[in-house]
Amino acid sequence: MTYDVCIVGAGLVGLSVGRALHAARPGIRIVMVDKEPTVAAHQSSHNSGVAHSGLYYRPGSLKAKLCVAGRRELEQFCLEHGVAFERSGKLVVATTADEIPALEELERRGIANGLRGLRRVESGEIGEIEPAVLGVAALHVPEAGVVDFPAVANRLAEALAGEGAEVLTGHRVEAIRIGDGVSIVTGEKEIRARALVNCAGLHSDRVASLAGISSPVRIVPFRGEYYTLAPEMSHLVRALVYPVPDPRFPFLGVHFTRGIDGKVEVGPNAVMALGREHYRGSKPNWGDVKDTLAAPGFRRLARKHWRTGAAELIRSRSRRMYARSAQALVPEIKPEHLVDGGSGVRAQAVSPEGSLVDDFVIEETGPTVHVLNAPSPGATASLAIGAYIASLVTRHLPGLSGSQSV
Repeated sequence: MTYDVCIVGAGLVGLSVGRALHAARPGIRIVMVDKEPTVAAHQSSHNSGVAHSGLYYRPGSLKAKLCVAGRRELEQFCLEHGVAFERSGKLVVATTADEIPALEELERRGIANGLRGLRRVESGEIGEIEPAVLGVAALHVPEAGVVDFPAVANRLAEALAGEGAEVLTGHRVEAIRIGDGVSIVTGEKEIRARALVNCAGLHSDRVASLAGISSPVRIVPFRGEYYTLAPEMSHLVRALVYPVPDPRFPFLGVHFTRGIDGKVEVGPNAVMALGREHYRGSKPNWGDVKDTLAAPGFRRLARKHWRTGAAELIRSRSRRMYARSAQALVPEIKPEHLVDGGSGVRAQAVSPEGSLVDDFVIEETGPTVHVLNAPSPGATASLAIGAYIASLVTRHLPGLSGSQSV
């Protein structure tokens, strides 16, 4: 049997591509393969559960367009499928006057991106929204919220199975051959399809390489480590509280997230992971480390930002320093209030020049489409990313109609 489309990677983005393709043409023959035993095993489930509003991203970028559209579609999806979603709102806080210009730039971006209800909050009003938070000014972002992303992934997988798609977990892609269509080898199984979509996340550049794609970007894994506020201190944070981010990096800094379960997470930080699946408490993968160090872009990045990287590593090893970062927003926090939490690994593309790639990267070559950079807000934007990719894929499948574009 030859499928119409093979999707590599059963995370939120891959599942959303399958959903969008079925919406374009019910009955399309889809097979999805993932090396893990379950769907959404990595970035899709190892995150803070925040549904981002679209505040941070350069107007006109893929991140801006797909995040704003994706968050609204995500909220509707959760409503229709009984998945927990709460539009709790976010406060982005400037703690010093030096951060006001960056806060004003965020406000300009949010307005340009069409955020509804975004407003500036002066110092005296911050306490009315978050009584334990101190700052000189803030932005209130009512469209931000929290969601159960693993439940979203499970609903998407169930819907795909109901449409007749095959979801093959425990199938690691070992070879890809492009000819008259696409041939994907997973162990002893060979899958033939008319088109391939690579949504392999942490391994997306490797899958692209198997398909003969020579992309200049390389994935560098960054681990984000979380703490949880002790239950007796969780009253200090009502919803989402973020610092003004450093414009040099696509990371948002240590922040507070009251999740869908009511627990308050603190973090994450951002340290280079010793492996593409190097979670807190797991063993390093030295082969992955060797690949990272061999990438010219990473070496240039390390030379430019080694001081920041060293500071992040030290903070990763010191609960006291981590608490100090948290105290910038919520002064009552003490080291003993931080309980070890989970961690996640972010698949961050790095350019050959040593820059962290700021926008989504989606490359199309022949009958293949490769998602080579979809970190945060990739989960929030996943349904819109799926529709965008489906519009690319259907061009290679004559007879399909109703494809979507953004």
